[in-house]
Amino acid sequence: MTDGKRSQTTDERTPDAAYASMGARLREAREFLGLSQEAVAETLGIPRASVSAMESGRRKVSSLELRDLARLYKRPLEFFYDDDRRDDVEVDETAQALFRATRNLTSDDKTQVLRFAEFLKGAGQAPQGRRGR
Repeated sequence: MTDGKRSQTTDERTPDAAYASMGARLREAREFLGLSQEAVAETLGIPRASVSAMESGRRKVSSLELRDLARLYKRPLEFFYDDDRRDDVEVDETAQALFRATRNLTSDDKTQVLRFAEFLKGAGQAPQGRRGR
């Protein structure tokens, strides 16, 4: 006697594995931005324990929650899905440190940091379109 569900071969990954994989990506994106679970929970209007459960794969993420998380984390929805389809975004520790160091700056200060980075990238040359300012 065979179980109809066992004979179906739609995806080799179990739902639990898929939720755990998505949860790991949610945690990665949150930590990359230096956000706490509490801050994310407040933004979404859910308990902090729900954020923890989503990140561990113990709780399903609704489509609306995933949309809001993608916006908050500044990632495309595809980032949180299948490993085979997403482009791995490799970010080194220096880039993460730069982000954390500049995220609370004023808009004007961020513009100055960006100009300085463009200056360094251009080996001392003023970036195109910014000369004479």
